[in-house]
Amino acid sequence: MQVIASVRSLIARVRIAPSVEGRAARVAAPAPSPQPVRPRLADQAPRFVEIERAVWARWRPQVRAAVQAEIEALATGVAPPVCCGQPMRRHDRRSVQWLTWVGAVRAPVVRYRCAQCRAERRPLLETLEVEPGQPSGWLARQLGVLGCVASYSLAAQLAGPLLGVTANAMTIWRAVQRLGAAAGQHTDDLATFHADPQSVVPAPVGAPATVVVAVDGCTLGMQVRATRRRGPADGAPLAPLPPVREGHFREVKTGVLLCPADRVETAPGRHTLVQRVVVTCLGDADALFARVWAHLREAGWLGATTTIVVIGDGAEWIWHRATLFPRRCEILDFWPAMEYAWAYARLQFGEGTRRAEHWTRRVAQDLKAGEVHAVIARLHTLQPHAPESREALATLIRYYTTHAARMQYDAYLRLGYGIGSGAVESAHKQVVHARLRQAGMRWSVVGARRLLALRVLLLNGEWAQADQLRLVRGAA
Repeated sequence: MQVIASVRSLIARVRIAPSVEGRAARVAAPAPSPQPVRPRLADQAPRFVEIERAVWARWRPQVRAAVQAEIEALATGVAPPVCCGQPMRRHDRRSVQWLTWVGAVRAPVVRYRCAQCRAERRPLLETLEVEPGQPSGWLARQLGVLGCVASYSLAAQLAGPLLGVTANAMTIWRAVQRLGAAAGQHTDDLATFHADPQSVVPAPVGAPATVVVAVDGCTLGMQVRATRRRGPADGAPLAPLPPVREGHFREVKTGVLLCPADRVETAPGRHTLVQRVVVTCLGDADALFARVWAHLREAGWLGATTTIVVIGDGAEWIWHRATLFPRRCEILDFWPAMEYAWAYARLQFGEGTRRAEHWTRRVAQDLKAGEVHAVIARLHTLQPHAPESREALATLIRYYTTHAARMQYDAYLRLGYGIGSGAVESAHKQVVHARLRQAGMRWSVVGARRLLALRVLLLNGEWAQADQLRLVRGAA
């Protein structure tokens, strides 16, 4: 009996292990996830934002009234203009309204007419640089900078939260045209002045010994239609634009002025130029170099002993006009020179092969060591195996032979001139690509030039000059 009791006690203490399937099911069962909470916005704006808005809403009418009073006082003191040697006669007086940063203002405007030539003038609007119904003064310049940075439709959306005014894309466009025409005209007049050999400019004090001028061009899509498209009278959307055909592109030529003496070490082993001047022109190489010359003289960078280092690719329009500078150093951009070597290596050795990489690396090392003539001599000994590679080799030899005098890269690096045009490539992206080469954009010649003039003014850190520009009336 004791044996039986012992066996029963042992059986009671034995536990049967759970099956593998059951254990896995308990392990794999996910814990119930908490119910997601819907994100909520704050019930109201921050207190300081509310204070700012309330104060501006309270004082804006009073500021507008003060502006209105100043304009009315100015209107009473405008003298009749003179035409054909005598004061013009008063013709009529009408109330004119325009938009300012504090709202719409109105003033009585007297129109004068010449008794002889029948010319008409409204001196109050000329003094205020006002166009009836259009933004003027500070607001016009702020809308101009918005249109300079963003597309006209986006700039119109930003005008409300940033400036507190309601504007549409056409209002932004008109502001850009008026301001851009003034900026472009000032740049052209400055270039004309400095191009005249009789112009007197004070001798620069402390002119740098060397100035680097990197020059290049990029394409810009132009409008296919000669006239502006008009929407249907029923308000239907315009039809899609046709594809841009070959020939509907213009080249934007850009020059970047750099002073090597201003190079600073921003990080260990990394040196950066802290001062840069961008000059650009749509299509006209002579106009570009005239502007470069004018900017060099205006900045005081063109002394009697200053050497102008011109960096560019193989475009002949660059080197033909580089002779404008008596003391110059011409440098062929290193990377386009290597592109010709890569074109031959891909055809001769294969795309992405180790042999092609090794061959081009050796060419690059020899060029940077100043051994361009040794490279050319070695190229003459090569035996291409296909007509395409033979043609690429002939092009490579011709390119290096033509520009051998501009490929002394060891000396250029030793003097700190640089051997690439990365600065002008960066300028293209900032001046042209970021604003004028967005999806679907096409430009008229006049519109592109005016917008480029404003972009250059902004990126050169000279936007304060916009206050001194006289807005062009009726620019279109």
